Amino acid sequence: MPDFKIVVSDPEAPKQEKIVKVKVVGDPDVPFTERMKEKFELPIIRINPKTATLIGAKHGVATIRMRRPDTGDKIKITGTLQLDDSIPENEVRVNSEQLINLAGVNELEGEIFRARAWQIRVNDERTNSFIGLKIGDAIDGSIIGLKGVRLEITGGSDNSGFPMRPDVHGPVKKKVLLSGPPGFHPRENGERRRKIVRGNTISPDIVQINTMIKY
Repeated sequence: MPDFKIVVSDPEAPKQEKIVKVKVVGDPDVPFTERMKEKFELPIIRINPKTATLIGAKHGVATIRMRRPDTGDKIKITGTLQLDDSIPENEVRVNSEQLINLAGVNELEGEIFRARAWQIRVNDERTNSFIGLKIGDAIDGSIIGLKGVRLEITGGSDNSGFPMRPDVHGPVKKKVLLSGPPGFHPRENGERRRKIVRGNTISPDIVQINTMIKY
């Protein structure tokens, strides 16, 4: 059975972005299952309903952005919102193990906003729904938990990193002459190179499938 990483982009999110500063608190009562650790499911973010409304996370997915106190490195958690009236409006809660592993502490300042993109792994019978689809085709988002949403296939790559191209037909791998991305980024005007790319059709050799929510 193929193991696909489905990347979902929300093109509306950057246009309607509302960032809210929050205290991020680790809570052992917030579930963090093996499926979440293996990225088959998004982790849970517990949040006050008013804060959730404020950030406008239309699809119930948000990103918390923070910095590690010891290094200053940027870190983030993208997860599914779980509404909880008992959570203060200026606070969000995530699993304590997850937060400590990422940040080294169980509480820190951060900001939350509607997720621009996230990814889910699929390696069960649902992969059959993707096999044979082409760049530009659409699929029901409920296959990865997004009810009432259509996802458009925008590209992907195989296990060697070779990208899919819309102008190369079929589930093939071949060397073609390119003048631009995907697969080649010219450094000079008019530069062309022969590069190995994947065709526009999803096969079991593809490991990442890029999608975009259709509006």
